[in-house]
Amino acid sequence: MAHILAPTTQWQTRITKNATSASPMTAKMWGSLLLKQNKKGPTKTSTKFRVLAVKSEGYTINRLEGLLNLDLTPFTDKIIAEYIWIGGTGVDVRSKSRTISKPVEHPSELPKWNYDGSSTGQAPGEDSEVILYPQAIFKDPFRGGNNILVICDAYTPQGEPIPTNKRAKAAEIFAKQKVIDEVPWYGIEQEYTLLQTDVKWPLGWPVGGYPGPQGPYYCGAGADKSFGRDISDAHYKACLYAGINISGTNGEVMPGQWEYQVGPSVGIEAGDHIWASRYILERITEQAGVVLTLDPKPIEGDWNGAGCHTNYSTKSMREEGGFEVIKKAIHKLSLRHKEHISAYGEGNERRLTGKHETASINTFSWGVANRGCSIRVGRETEKQGKGYLEDRRPASNMDPYIVTGLLAETTLLWEEAEALAATKLEQNV
Repeated sequence: MAHILAPTTQWQTRITKNATSASPMTAKMWGSLLLKQNKKGPTKTSTKFRVLAVKSEGYTINRLEGLLNLDLTPFTDKIIAEYIWIGGTGVDVRSKSRTISKPVEHPSELPKWNYDGSSTGQAPGEDSEVILYPQAIFKDPFRGGNNILVICDAYTPQGEPIPTNKRAKAAEIFAKQKVIDEVPWYGIEQEYTLLQTDVKWPLGWPVGGYPGPQGPYYCGAGADKSFGRDISDAHYKACLYAGINISGTNGEVMPGQWEYQVGPSVGIEAGDHIWASRYILERITEQAGVVLTLDPKPIEGDWNGAGCHTNYSTKSMREEGGFEVIKKAIHKLSLRHKEHISAYGEGNERRLTGKHETASINTFSWGVANRGCSIRVGRETEKQGKGYLEDRRPASNMDPYIVTGLLAETTLLWEEAEALAATKLEQNV
């Protein structure tokens, strides 16, 4: 992100009462997702939703589209809630649907639910029940109407967070009064790569071959430079519809790679919005017949990796004299570099090489306007004497709950004395 603005005044853990007036994604949004479909003439249809998974005669498809587009609101108060949670890998998103008796405005109005944790790598078969706690709700861009997406975290039947529930620890950090008082803002830049389904090779690349070298693809336009724009645009609109605080999008340096930005968001909201946006992206690529990967280095060689740069500021950083506060925060981050790196995404060592706009994974560095550093400070922040910092270390597959919570913990709750004691302990070992 180029800068951090004031955060949204709308908290997306609530659904506005006029949600019934919203409509699901239209044919123009979804129709453009068809990639190289056989066209034997103009398709005559008056429906709004294109089903990509069904391969049959148009009449059958049209009937199915009509059912998918049924507006339930004139006939029932019941809604469909899609419960979403993070699976056993810590990166995969899972979901299932249930009927709720009436529209809701807050996650506290939703019941807890359960799932088979033995099928997601999160519980043994002999004691497989895992409990879902609804935490944030968003409008459902796929079903429309009053239907919702529900971000959940997972607990044992005894009420303990399961090991892959990173939201619970982050929520504890953001509930500390010192953190609340500093109103931490986050702007997260999520990079991702689109792959061809059968060959798992980047979208737009010749099968078994390579495109021209990097240079013309970043923010580029044209059939030979931009691959997957329709998916990026559909995702952009779907996130806005859902109430996700998405602030922009662009094509990335490696062809077939894209980025979107979420934020500025306050506290735990940042993680909720990133996970909801990832789920929506998975659903869109599913319908487009394209594979999404968050691998931090999907193609080895002279190609950029994929990161999840995290812009961060506190109230003190944004006020007069904030640059000094930023430098103190950076000093603390330098002392906990190893701890942060270990939590910033699997496979990140393949990306953080000191090349392709990254710093070495083994060395902490910071600089003004330097994209080859661990922490970058913008020119405007230096000029104004206040602003934010950008942590460029997180990988594209990082858990936003871990990263946002760790940044707040290190800069606001962690005392330097602990670092000095830890350093001495390492030296004596």
